[in-house]
Amino acid sequence: MKKNKYEIDMCNGSIMDKLISFALPLMLSSILQLMFNAVDIIVVGRFSGSQALAAVGSTTALINIFTNLFIGISLGANVLAARYFAAGHDKEMSEAVHTAIAFAMISGIVMAVAGVSISRLALDLMDTPADVIDLSAVYMRIYFLGMPFFMLYNYGAAILRAVGDTKRPLIFLAVAGMANVVLDLLLVIVIPLGVAGVAIGTVTSQMISCIFVLRCLYKTDASYQLRFSKLKIRWGYLKWIFQVGIPAGIQSTVINFSNVLLQSSVNSFGSIAMAGYTAANNILGFLYVSVNSVTQACMSFTSQNYSVGKQKRIDRVLLDCGIITVVVSVVLGVGAYVFGSQILTIYTTDPEVIQCGLEILSITTVPYFLCGIMDLFPGSMRGMGHSGVPMILSIIGTVGTRIVWIYAFFPHNRSLYFLFISYPGSWIFTIIMQVICFYYVRKKSIREMKAAGVYTV
Repeated sequence: MKKNKYEIDMCNGSIMDKLISFALPLMLSSILQLMFNAVDIIVVGRFSGSQALAAVGSTTALINIFTNLFIGISLGANVLAARYFAAGHDKEMSEAVHTAIAFAMISGIVMAVAGVSISRLALDLMDTPADVIDLSAVYMRIYFLGMPFFMLYNYGAAILRAVGDTKRPLIFLAVAGMANVVLDLLLVIVIPLGVAGVAIGTVTSQMISCIFVLRCLYKTDASYQLRFSKLKIRWGYLKWIFQVGIPAGIQSTVINFSNVLLQSSVNSFGSIAMAGYTAANNILGFLYVSVNSVTQACMSFTSQNYSVGKQKRIDRVLLDCGIITVVVSVVLGVGAYVFGSQILTIYTTDPEVIQCGLEILSITTVPYFLCGIMDLFPGSMRGMGHSGVPMILSIIGTVGTRIVWIYAFFPHNRSLYFLFISYPGSWIFTIIMQVICFYYVRKKSIREMKAAGVYTV
């Protein structure tokens, strides 16, 4: 199956080393992508003040609500491409790729128009303080202009992940990340554009990474080769992509809606707390993308092995991914907890902001391995083509728990620490439900593989 040095044979041979080979570049890529926003936060925090820092940070949850539905759909493209690639269905692979890229282009344009149009209204609905709302609106509008580049990169990278290629997207993001740093420093310090400058830098870096990934797909001679003349929405493929991807996107969007509720609760403490949450949330973002890279690996490996009926290998993939998730999240979570003060000083030197950030990190970092495990089971189930029920359970477990906490318990004990107890509480509740769901989905998938005549023991 392996056709070049970038692809990984996920269906044969050892598993753990291949999972690490897949997940590590993806982890670094995700960290670099997150650093686009981190650089924005650090530069404006250091050179434009706490108000600018709060303005950029207050847009994160809203941006995620707009983008995560479509990014979730890219998981459907990843699962479909992985199946066709493992099964050697070259024609179907090519048509799926062109459908996914065409959809990415259209959705990126739609998001750009929507984001520019309703940014100010959305910020008003979040009760964004008057002293930062104008800056927040400027940042969001410019950021959303880059959505076509953002979407094309993510869908192109999803296709490369489907065949095991996570190394080249890492290289592309490294180059784009360096460009982002240079532009942020230029457009904030040399040319004092403030939040507009960092937004322009981020959009430009997204354009660079987009060009690289599309060029990579264009230059390959494999079944996932891209030709712009063949871009076309084929509804049969798009329907399948939606079946897996839309539940994943809805789950991510609704969970981020709960984060918007948390953001609104944080906003009630004022701009100092907002700035502290911005910095702490960015640190948690690094933890999330690290464990999420393992979930992505689990999904791709599961999808390929499902297409050839290797159930025992699917089970082993989940176990090995669980081991990697716990190790990575414990090391990073404990590190963030122990060195929280030092890390927060990267974002700001304001002692009040740092104290607010530490209050949040003290309850969320050490138990972060629970978040990784919570996402791992749905990742495996999506790889087997089952996304709807895991979505519902994740929404009930995370969003439901946090809403109850915010409205029933938080008003009686108003502190950042107490507010963010809802994080580990929601993770534990969701894990219990996902484990039960996985048991039944696994049994159903075995029946499906047997019916397709591909099941092997």
